[in-house]
Amino acid sequence: MKRYCLTLDLKNDPHLIAEYEEWHRKVWPEVLESINTSGIEHMEIYRAGTRLFMIMEVSPTFSFEEKAKADADNAKVQQWEELMWKYQERLPGSQPGEKWVLMDRIFEL
Repeated sequence: MKRYCLTLDLKNDPHLIAEYEEWHRKVWPEVLESINTSGIEHMEIYRAGTRLFMIMEVSPTFSFEEKAKADADNAKVQQWEELMWKYQERLPGSQPGEKWVLMDRIFEL
């Protein structure tokens, strides 16, 4: 199993952050299905202030490119992603339209 870590910022607004967390207590079934069928076997999101940190453990067949293509063809996932942009901010230095940024591991014990 392979692990990926990604990060993203939220808008610095306590009300919006609370809403974002509420949405993640009731993620739409179509979004959960898209995660499960893509080869993501385990996913967790943590928050410190406005910074989010996601850990994904994926199957050997998982591909970011294939997940992006499948999501682009899924109207419900696109609706979810559009809704989440209300709460999210691009990280400094990220590409236009890029949300979650893949992190580089710099240490392992």
